[in-house]
Amino acid sequence: MTDLVELTIAQATEGLKKGEFSAVELAKAHIEEMEKAKHLNAYITETPDIALEMAAKSDERIKKGEAGELEGIPVGMKDLYCTNGVMTTAASHILEGFIPFYESTVSQKLWDAGAVLMGKTNLDEFAMGSGTITGYYGAAQNPWKRSNDDSVLVPGGSSGGSAAAVSAGLCMAATGTDTGGSIRQPASFCGVTGIKPTYGRCSRYGIIAFASSLDQAGPMARDVKDTALMLKIMAGFDNKDSTSAQIAVPDYLQALGGDLKGKVVGIPKEYRPNGINPDVIKMWDEGIKWLKDAGAEVVEISLPNTEYALTVYHVIASAECSSNLARYDGVRFGIRAEGNTLDEMYANTRMEGFGKEVRRRILVGTYILGSSRYEDYFLKAQKVRRLIVNDFNEAFKKVDFLLTPAAPSTAVREDEMRSQDPITVFLNDAFVCPASLAGLPAMVVPAALSSDGLPLGLQIIGKPFGEEMVFKAASIIEQAANFNRKPHRVEA
Repeated sequence: MTDLVELTIAQATEGLKKGEFSAVELAKAHIEEMEKAKHLNAYITETPDIALEMAAKSDERIKKGEAGELEGIPVGMKDLYCTNGVMTTAASHILEGFIPFYESTVSQKLWDAGAVLMGKTNLDEFAMGSGTITGYYGAAQNPWKRSNDDSVLVPGGSSGGSAAAVSAGLCMAATGTDTGGSIRQPASFCGVTGIKPTYGRCSRYGIIAFASSLDQAGPMARDVKDTALMLKIMAGFDNKDSTSAQIAVPDYLQALGGDLKGKVVGIPKEYRPNGINPDVIKMWDEGIKWLKDAGAEVVEISLPNTEYALTVYHVIASAECSSNLARYDGVRFGIRAEGNTLDEMYANTRMEGFGKEVRRRILVGTYILGSSRYEDYFLKAQKVRRLIVNDFNEAFKKVDFLLTPAAPSTAVREDEMRSQDPITVFLNDAFVCPASLAGLPAMVVPAALSSDGLPLGLQIIGKPFGEEMVFKAASIIEQAANFNRKPHRVEA
C-alpha cells in the first residue's frame, strides 16, 4: 500500500472511493506519524479518539454513497478556531482549560464536508508572532533542516503548527489565520501551499480575535489543488459575522491549469530591498520566466507606500489587540488569579495568563489608543493604510495579479529568532504584510530550494475576490517548479 501520509487530498479521496483503504486506516496512519513526530510540537491538543470516531462515520457514509467532498480527510485545526467539546487555547495560559460549547463556522463547514479532526495545531500566543515560539505550550519546530546542519528552525508564524503538521505528514491539510502574513510566511518556510483569501471571504465567527480588521481564515495544504478544495469548502457568507461578504463562492478547482495568454503580471520594484537573500531573487526571476512561458506579459509596477506597511500594520494590529483582549479578565472563562480586590484580580489574571509578547502588544496598543496619541498614531496609520490600498488599486488598473517573493529569507534558527529584537523579527513579514492591510487574496506556492536546502515560496497577490486568478497562476507556477521535495520524516 502507498504510504498514506504522503498522499494529497485528491489522491486520498480517490483511494477511499475505490476501497484501497478506509478512512479509519487513513486516520491511523496519520496518528502513528503524529506519535513519531512529537518533537515538532505541531499540535497543542491531539484528538486521536475523536479522529477515529469521525473516520468510522466517514467510512459508513462512503459505503452508502453519501461521501462529502472532504470525506475521511485528516485535518489539523489551528487552535484559534473554537471547536465544540475540544479545548481551545489560542496557545495562551489565560485560556487553559477553555472548552467551547459551540463550533466556529469554518470548522463546522469542514466537518459537514466529512473532514476528520486530528487535533488543534500550535501557534504564537493569540497569533502574535512570526515563528510559533511565543505560545504557552512551547515552540513548534520546522520539519525541514539545513543541509549538514541539525539546528532547530522555526516553522514561521503564527500558523506554524499548521504548516509543520502538513509538511511533516501529520495531517493532509490544516486551517490557519492570516493577520499580517501568518499563513503565507509559514507556508514558505515549511514548503507547503497556503492562501489568505480576500478579507470577508471566510467567516470569522468562532475564531478568537487578534486584530479584527485584518484577521482572515485560510487553508494550508500540500498542493494547489488541495488548497483550492479546502477554500471552496471554508468560504461563504455567514450572517453571524458582520464582516462576511455576501458574494458567491466560485468552484476554485475549475480555475486551475490552462495558460496566461492575455494576462498581465505586475512585478513590484519595492520588493527588491538591499540585503535580500540572493536565492530569493534567483527564485523570483525564475518565477517571472515561468509566467512569461505561460503567455503572460510582465511589467514592473510601483507600490510606493509599501515601505510604511510594517509600521502601519503594527500600529493598527496592536491597537485592535488591546481592545479585543480586554475581555480576558478571569471572570467568565479561562484561568483566574487571586486578588484582594476586583481590579487586583484582573491585573493578576492578565499578568499570569498573558505571555511577554502579548503583554507587550497590549501595552503598545493601549498607549496608541490613548486620547492624546490617537490622532498621532492610530488615525495616521489608518490614513496611510488607505494610501497602501490606493497603490494596489492603481496597480490593478494595469495588471491582473502581482508576483513577489513570500519572505526575504528562508526559515531561521529558533535560538536566533528568540535573540532578535522585535523590529528584526517583524521584517520576516515585510513581503506579506501589505496584502493583509489591503485585504487582498494572496497565495504562497513552494518554488525552489535555497543553496542550504530549505524551501522558498513565491507569492501571488490578486484583485479583491480574485482568488480564481490567484489559483490559476499558482497552479502554473506549481507545475513549472515541480517542487516535490519533502522534509526528512522520523522513522519509528
